[in-house]
Amino acid sequence: MAGRRVNVNVGVLGHIDSGKTALARALSTTASTAAFDKQPQSRERGITLDLGFSCFAVPLPERLRPALPAPEAGSQAAEPLLQVTLVDCPGHASLIRTIIGGAQIIDLMMLVIDVTKGMQTQSAECLVIGQIACQKLVVVLNKTDLLAEGKRQAAIDKMTKKMQKTLENTKFRGAPVIPVAAKPGGPEAPETEAPQGIPELIELLMSQIPIPVRDPSGPFLMAVDHCFSIKGQGTVMTGTILSGSISLGDSVEIPALKVVKKVKSMQMFHMPVSSAMQGDRLGVCVTQFDPRLLERGLVCAPESLRTIHAALISLEKILYFRGPLQTKAKFHITVGHETVMGRLMVFSPSPESFDREPVLDAFDFSREYLFQEQYLCRDSAPAASDGAEATPKVGQAPEGPYPRQQWALVEFEKPVTCPRLCLVIGSRLDADIHANSCRLAFHGTLLHGLEDKNYTESFLPRLKVYKLKHKQGFVERVLDDYSVIGRSLFKKETNIQLFLGLKVHLSTGELGVIDSAFGQSGKFKVRIPGGLSPDSRKILSLAMKKRGRAGRGEVAVEEEGAERPEPAQPVSLSLTFKRYVFDGDKRMVQSP
Repeated sequence: MAGRRVNVNVGVLGHIDSGKTALARALSTTASTAAFDKQPQSRERGITLDLGFSCFAVPLPERLRPALPAPEAGSQAAEPLLQVTLVDCPGHASLIRTIIGGAQIIDLMMLVIDVTKGMQTQSAECLVIGQIACQKLVVVLNKTDLLAEGKRQAAIDKMTKKMQKTLENTKFRGAPVIPVAAKPGGPEAPETEAPQGIPELIELLMSQIPIPVRDPSGPFLMAVDHCFSIKGQGTVMTGTILSGSISLGDSVEIPALKVVKKVKSMQMFHMPVSSAMQGDRLGVCVTQFDPRLLERGLVCAPESLRTIHAALISLEKILYFRGPLQTKAKFHITVGHETVMGRLMVFSPSPESFDREPVLDAFDFSREYLFQEQYLCRDSAPAASDGAEATPKVGQAPEGPYPRQQWALVEFEKPVTCPRLCLVIGSRLDADIHANSCRLAFHGTLLHGLEDKNYTESFLPRLKVYKLKHKQGFVERVLDDYSVIGRSLFKKETNIQLFLGLKVHLSTGELGVIDSAFGQSGKFKVRIPGGLSPDSRKILSLAMKKRGRAGRGEVAVEEEGAERPEPAQPVSLSLTFKRYVFDGDKRMVQSP
């Protein structure tokens, strides 16, 4: 029967106490082992502490029929169903990493808003996460029963307009907004109080749910969110299949434990199944292991995942984040479904290709990249009158000479196991959770993982990231038509031998080459292959005379009525070169 179902995952996100769990309960007909705050700690504290899963099923809408799996040969064709799996995410600020994990497995997001309060801090963070990880949004205005009956519709209309304005500058512009009362009278109200607006919400969801793209090919990968044992049967891992498919009898690897286990049985919401594929919510029973060793993580086809120590990622700042993204700064990095501390090194295309550089899906090791002290963008964290109504914006291209794409080398404090091309989110989870500011700093895609523990020696020299160095000095005097003596470019202790053969530009237009050191005070000889032009010699002669008079303490006496000459400026020498960050020899390289 499961083969005649199309499963879609709908996230239930929002600020704490907005009624998310009550909404999931009102919608659901079947609950999983971890639904509706079944954990003792959740009940004790009265809040959701982990992801909860439940579902309801309706006849499959005609427009979703293309996603329906073909019936098995000889089987009786049952009426096809749409199974909506609800992913109830916690709303408390301290559980943001759990929310990020939940957002990565959903096809559509329901943003639950307490209609009496409107957008709150975690509502805004959930909206940012939704923009990164999700394509469709429905806004649910909950707790409408708390509004005075005579003014209820006016208050709903006002909040609907407010939410539409909030979404205006996001990818969810024009998303539908619907009012409900998931638990009229509040948590303590008797169960006889029927929820309000639920049939209308289900109808809206049916119209908004995208046709899911499901591919059974490729290696099996499942995000596990709960794990428990059943005496006499084995250990059950529940989660969402991210890619590939699985069947009874298959072997699966648990990378965190470095073990391979055999699949004994499988269920989808208490219904036994023999196979499952990408997008399905599944419980997998394998041969016994201690469930406390795997609270959450990944399960995969044997040897299909890699453990990495560092990664090259595409980098995009979340504009709602107020601080800079600085090289050497540490962030909480969520890679796939794991969060670890990591340090950034930011780099961009070369400046001459900022405007014309195409956005690439893969990392090109043949190109050269420019080191950056921080992510380049206009500092445009949106301002707000009261803070909570500020609109989070993600992925807006800055105007002006900024690169269209930037990258970062992320070095993890401990190794992580993750799939290729997975989502990466950087956060400041140590920030004050009571501060009214976004803790989500950046997002991107993992383009290349570094598996070798000694990647600094074995891999990084391949990465051609350079710093552009500029030095400026002056011409002290002319030796002849083809050579001058320079000063102030190097310190006295600098080894000028390292710079021999590098090109310098004179402010008079000539190109010169550093030929040799001159004396012991940091001066040097510059050879000018094309020779000095007559105009340059004249300028240099005036500059030398002026410098000579100034050195002797002479004061020029101007004749009365004589025209005052333009002061002679010293002729400068400019030296520009690249130094590659990961070149152990620290060579200096100039463009041809």
